[in-house]
Amino acid sequence: MTDTVALDPNRHVPGLTRPGFRQTVHAEWIKFWSVRSTAWSVIAMLVLGAGLTTLICATNAEWLASSEADESPGSFITFGMTFAQVTAIVLGTLTITTEYGTGMIRATLAATPRRGQVLAAKAVVLVGTLFVAGTVTAFAGYLGGNVFLDREGIGLALSDDGVLRSMVGSGLYMAGLGLLAAAVGLLVRHTAAALSIVLALVFVVGTMVVLLPGAWGEWTSKLMPGNAGAGVATPVSFNPYLLDPWTGFAVFCAEVAAVLLVGHLAFRRRDA
Repeated sequence: MTDTVALDPNRHVPGLTRPGFRQTVHAEWIKFWSVRSTAWSVIAMLVLGAGLTTLICATNAEWLASSEADESPGSFITFGMTFAQVTAIVLGTLTITTEYGTGMIRATLAATPRRGQVLAAKAVVLVGTLFVAGTVTAFAGYLGGNVFLDREGIGLALSDDGVLRSMVGSGLYMAGLGLLAAAVGLLVRHTAAALSIVLALVFVVGTMVVLLPGAWGEWTSKLMPGNAGAGVATPVSFNPYLLDPWTGFAVFCAEVAAVLLVGHLAFRRRDA
């Protein structure tokens, strides 16, 4: 009986004050940063994103400046974010599945029975962290990689077409990937399963669907989450057949919102 009262968001209990949204966000922020996986994921994002961008620019700057180059320097200035997106997926997954694995989710819902409020607070903390981390990582990679491009006379200015957009877009894309992974985590409630699904969707299925015959393959490839969303995170995409950056990102956001809605419905209806 006690559990029923505690978990019923519509029942008034004398002397019990329900936490507001601000308090819920604060609680989720504390939980989010109290586990080592959060800090390590952010560090890994910075190392992979900025480090690999700097490395790929350093090793390819001379070739990019030559007449033999068939790629734009803009394709390389956020190159490391392709690998850094793995960390965003991992962090988004762990934000949800860790609580189910430890049973902490029951304590969370006992303290804040309104599940929509809990999910919104988790989303605010996750999106805010990944947006800042992704944007900082993209800028760090740009600063490091552009040193080598400048030496060859092909450096990129932030005012160049698509460069500043790709810096901010990297943060937006990382935040969206984290939300997608969190939504899948709500559905499967298992870390390994959620990671496998999202990683396969972004890295494997998104590449393989182009093998479908005719226009089916072309358009399915364009609409896959990883392909649709990634365009906003690079000044010049390696794949010229993808959707325009902001159009693709809008499609990506719609896909993330759809999965998140299904996850929210499952979160509200299933027992913790």
